[in-house]
Amino acid sequence: MNETVPLIRNKRGTKNEDGTGNLNQIFMITRIKKTTIITLVFLIFAFDVFAPSTNTKVIVDSPPIQPFRKLIHAVGMVETGFDTLAYNPVEEATGYFQIRPIRVLDYNRRTGSSYTLNDMFNYEIAEKVFLYYASIIGPGDFEKIAKNWNGSGPLTIHYWERVKKYL
Repeated sequence: MNETVPLIRNKRGTKNEDGTGNLNQIFMITRIKKTTIITLVFLIFAFDVFAPSTNTKVIVDSPPIQPFRKLIHAVGMVETGFDTLAYNPVEEATGYFQIRPIRVLDYNRRTGSSYTLNDMFNYEIAEKVFLYYASIIGPGDFEKIAKNWNGSGPLTIHYWERVKKYL
């Protein structure tokens, strides 16, 4: 007579004839658990090593502050209407800012530069000269800068009124 071995449910819910459980399933589950734990440990360390901490400070490169930008625009509009190649033969004033020879000489003497009047046709150089004199007065007084740039005397009041319209 054939004796039948009863089917027994093990902890995993699998049915075996001898009640010992399916070893392949047990090994597979164990392997999955180990792999999962190893992966989690790796990810925790990876994020700790490569992710910024909560104390990280971000430095954003901001554009430079240009306190004279509006004044440069206004003076350029009044002097030449934005013409970098403008030339006034009566005063020998040159470029965007209508820089005169005496201003170039004074700038060279003060800074040790060796610019010529023809260099004032180059906007970057002419702006550098203008900003040098504007910086002496400072960004807080556009009226004084404009009047000083124009020269001296009663005509500077009219000059300032024209510049002010473009600020």
